[in-house]
Amino acid sequence: MSDKLGILGYDYVEFFVGSAKMWAYWHAKTLGMDIVGYSGSETGVKGRTSYFLVKNNFKLVITAASKPSEYEITSFVSKHGDGVKRWSLKVKDVNTAFENAISNGAIPERAPQKSEDEKGWVEEAAIKLYDDAEIVFVNRENYNGIFMPGFGKPIQDIQLKAEETGLMAIDHIVGNVRINEMNLWANYLNKSLNFETFIDFGPGDISTKYSALLSKVVRSKEGASVKNPINEPYEGIKKSQIEEYIDVYLGSGIQHIAVATPDIIKTIAALRANGAEFLSVPDTYYDGLKERGMDVTEDIDELKKNGILCDTEGDGYLLQLFTKPISDRPSFFYEIIQRRKGAQGFGQGNFQALFESIEKDQDLRGSLEKNK
Repeated sequence: MSDKLGILGYDYVEFFVGSAKMWAYWHAKTLGMDIVGYSGSETGVKGRTSYFLVKNNFKLVITAASKPSEYEITSFVSKHGDGVKRWSLKVKDVNTAFENAISNGAIPERAPQKSEDEKGWVEEAAIKLYDDAEIVFVNRENYNGIFMPGFGKPIQDIQLKAEETGLMAIDHIVGNVRINEMNLWANYLNKSLNFETFIDFGPGDISTKYSALLSKVVRSKEGASVKNPINEPYEGIKKSQIEEYIDVYLGSGIQHIAVATPDIIKTIAALRANGAEFLSVPDTYYDGLKERGMDVTEDIDELKKNGILCDTEGDGYLLQLFTKPISDRPSFFYEIIQRRKGAQGFGQGNFQALFESIEKDQDLRGSLEKNK
């Protein structure tokens, strides 16, 4: 049996939340996404409500329980708060991908199954990821309806005024895990999904005066379109952002999604106008960029005005900025990223400024100090 799974790239990400409508509206208003599909009692689906949102190739499903008996959703939200339940991989053949993954050590969650209606069929299967998350293999090539069976057009024509954000697609998805879990999950993904470790940040590579973490980035060998950093805590004077995440999320899970844009300056300006809140970067960071004489197309003062981070990588460079947590628990946020001239990294040169900024927010929440 070939070890190839026929992975074509990311498809959708699904959130489990307390109120699907509120989360859908936030994403439509703030990220400028279109609510194009709805699933609920009006479409024949009982017990849960879902919205399907799209912005170019960036696709989200936001799901909430409409009955307490929907234990899969209610137990997840009760324990973790609003967060990512699953992310999906578009594959050529679901059965092939699932069988290859299981034969190489993946833990099965759902065997391949088809859902169909008069508009065709969608096939999915799922394997375990982290504590309560999943990776879904999906093929929707034989479906001509909205997303998949059970979805229809939104009950109301939802027109939320928002600035055009230009968000294009998922760039990478980041997981935070407990101490001594990083290698376990990296090896799990590499073996079961035919991934490879692309970057390995060891002790001292990612640290500030107060905190530190370890990180590995795994990616698909079947094209580099799927990239998944995995972070774990490392001993520091104070509590790291990874430790805070594990404390408030109550376990390992998905911390943030990076979304690509072809023009980050326009995107950040639009997101701010739409109400997005971002981490702040000290002015001295941009003085350092000027001193380094970085060869970038963008004006450094324009980057400073928008608070955008910039890091060189070989002949290329990347631009990035991180939102503040978007829910009540500080356990999920978005990263906005633009890659220039083939850059493939994750902004190691920005880590110091980024994590110091995160620590400022941790301090405001009273979660920077370690428990006595």
